[in-house]
Amino acid sequence: MLILSSPSQLQLLEEMLRKIHSQSFVVCGAVMNINRGNPFDYEVIVDSWPEFKAILTRPRREVPTDDSDIFANIYGAFYRDQDAYRTLLLESDAVNWSQCFTIRGSQDGIYEASLNAAAAKQMRFSSASYIPYLSPDPNKLRECKLDAGFRLSSLNHSHVDLLNETWPYGGSKQSHRYLAKLVRCFPNICILDASGHPISWILMDPFGSGAHSYTLQSHRGRGYASALLRSLTMQASTAGYLWYSLVAPENIRMQKIQEHLGYQRLPDLCHFCVHHTV
Repeated sequence: MLILSSPSQLQLLEEMLRKIHSQSFVVCGAVMNINRGNPFDYEVIVDSWPEFKAILTRPRREVPTDDSDIFANIYGAFYRDQDAYRTLLLESDAVNWSQCFTIRGSQDGIYEASLNAAAAKQMRFSSASYIPYLSPDPNKLRECKLDAGFRLSSLNHSHVDLLNETWPYGGSKQSHRYLAKLVRCFPNICILDASGHPISWILMDPFGSGAHSYTLQSHRGRGYASALLRSLTMQASTAGYLWYSLVAPENIRMQKIQEHLGYQRLPDLCHFCVHHTV
C-alpha cells in the first residue's frame, strides 16, 4: 500500500484516469479535486505505483472526522484487478473499519467486496445504485431560457437549511454539515426567483459529480434543471473537470433531462456501499 503524495504523481495519475474516464470516473473526479486545491482533504492510496491495480481515495487520516458520519467518511474505489482491490480493502490499513463509511465505485466487484467485507467485519451493510451519465462537449449542450425576473446565481450558507430539508438523505446535523461544506468548497449554481429565493439548484461533490439537483415542486416542468445542468457542466469544463451525473433508477424525469441534453448513459451502475458499525 502506498500513499501518493507528490504533485507529479497525482498529476500523472489524473492523466492516466482521464484516458479511462468512463470506467474510473469516481476516483478520477476525486483526484481532479485533490489536484485543484483538495478542499475536502483527501488522499490517494494505491496497491503499487506506477503500475497500479487498485486505487482508493479517502479522507486524510490527519484530519479528524466523526466516526459515525457516513458523509464525512467517503471513499472512492477503482481497480484493474479485483483480487488486488480485495487485498487493498481487507489486508491493509487503507480503510478505517472502526468508522461508519461509504465506498463509491462503478464496478460490480466493488459492491461484492464491500458486501463480503461487511460480513467478515460484522458490520451492517446497505447500498444504493445510480445510473451514470457522462457529459458531452458542453458547447454542444442545448441552451435553456429562464422566466422573466429569475436569474442564475450561487448558493450560500443561508440556503443550507433548505438544501438539508429537500435532500432525500438530509435532515440530520451530519447531512447539514456535509451540504454546507459542498456549498463552501465546490462549484454550484441555482436559480433565484424575483424575491431572491432559490427555487432550483445543483451542487458538485468531492468526486466531481452533480449532487442534490432539485427544483421546488411549484416550479417544476419549466426546464430549470436543464438550464442549471448545462451551466454547471460548462463551469466544470472550464475548470478542467470531466463532468458526470448520477441518477437514481427510479428518477425517470432526470434521466429524460440528461438524455435530452445529450448526456451519455453508461451501461453499468455506480454503487454507494455503506458500512455501519452498529
